[in-house]
Parts: sequence; structure tokens; C-alpha cells
Amino acid sequence: MAYSTNEMMTVAAARRLKNGSVCFVGIGLPSKAANLARLTSSPDVVLIYESGPIGAKPSVLPLSIGDGELAETADTVVPTGEIFRYWLQGGRIDVGFLGAAQVDRFGNINTTVVGDYHQPKVRLPGAGGAPEIAGSAKSVLIILKQSARSFVDKLDFITSVGHGEGGDSRKRLGLPGAGPVGIITDLCIMEPEAGTHEFVVTALHPGVTREQVVAATGWAIRFADQVDTTAEPTDVELTALRDLEARTAAAHGQAPGEA
Repeated sequence: MAYSTNEMMTVAAARRLKNGSVCFVGIGLPSKAANLARLTSSPDVVLIYESGPIGAKPSVLPLSIGDGELAETADTVVPTGEIFRYWLQGGRIDVGFLGAAQVDRFGNINTTVVGDYHQPKVRLPGAGGAPEIAGSAKSVLIILKQSARSFVDKLDFITSVGHGEGGDSRKRLGLPGAGPVGIITDLCIMEPEAGTHEFVVTALHPGVTREQVVAATGWAIRFADQVDTTAEPTDVELTALRDLEARTAAAHGQAPGEA
């Protein structure tokens, strides 16, 4: 089956979520990838959203953390404070799945403003629970489309800390967990380099060139010594993803592909 770059990104991200893991999910692309994982390779993944649902199994993608679909399909619903204090800060979250408007070479995230904070060009949705997820989850996955505007040399605002300034910066900040372990885009997969914790390209999606990645990155991106090619989406993965998007579009009155 033919597939789009966005579908490749979502499938590649879904594959990173191990079966049986406990995942704190962000709305948007992270939710789409996490639910695709639940429908395909990781049926026993436990999805948690910051509004309180634990073990959510939505049939359509939620519009927000307050979407009733999450609570109605969850194993249980607890207060938001319990989600953060007991589950997240208590070290019970295996993976935090986050999106971003901007990301830098050390996996730090901006979802606050583009431009000067006091006179921004664009005011973004804000932090939500992302800073706590990035700080306390055992590991973090980041998913976003790649461009020189989103992969920047210097963030306009640091909303959520990844590996800080690199090296042992995260440890010196006293943050638990491994921090970001993967950035999945519509072009490639990046992982932190041992020691420096700078993100380098470890896999290119089929048909993507190194030159494309360089042009879509705002810093001097480096490539691992061994760069793999991402496996193409299977028919099973594409069918599950497209069915999920179609159900979501129908439920929310969207045109196909907007989900």
C-alpha cells in the first residue's frame, strides 16, 4: 500500500512504544501514535492522560484531555493530582509521549511562544503537563514534523527540559529518568548520542536523503556512524491508522485526513 510521510512518521513512532509499558500521552500526534501502537504492535500498553484516565482505549482520537471518550473507555479515572504525584512523580510512567512546536539538538521543547515572550509572533498552547512529563517520566519520546522552523539552534522559550545543555546537564538539574530517547519526524528518527546527549540521525525513512534532513534542520545536524532505513509501514499498520483517522473524522465532523 502507498503511504504518506505523515503516516510513516506515525507508524515509526508507534513502533517505539513497547507492549505492556505505561505511557503518559500528549494530545495530537502523540495520541495518534500511542493509540496506533495499542491497535497493532502493543495491545497491552497502558495509556494515561493528565485529566485522570488510566488504561484509556478510545475508539476515536480525543480532541483534548477533557474528551469524554477517554474517561468512558478507561479502566479507571483518578484525580489529576494522583496522576502527577503518584503515577508520574512516583516513577510509575515508563514513557512520556510528547509533541512540540520547536525542539533543539538536546531535545528541549518549546510549546509556549514563537518570538519574544512579551511580544511573541505566535502564542502557542502552553505547557500543560509537558514539563512534569519531560522531567519525571523514565523516558520520553517526541514526535513532530521536521522543518528548519521547528528544529532550531536556539529555542525561543524552553517549556520542557530534555537534556538541557547536553552532557550531564540533566543529572545536574536533578531530573530523574533518561529524558528524551527518540525524536520521530516525517523524515527520520533521531536518538541522543552517548555522552553529549546531542540528537543525531540514526534512521532515515524510505526515500529520504541526508540532504533533505540537513535542509530541514536549524542546526548542523550530524548522522550516526550506522544510519538505518526505517521499515516501511505494513498493510496492517496502515489499515489500522486509516480506520482510526476515518472514525475520528466522522465523530468530530471533520474531513478525512484532518483527524
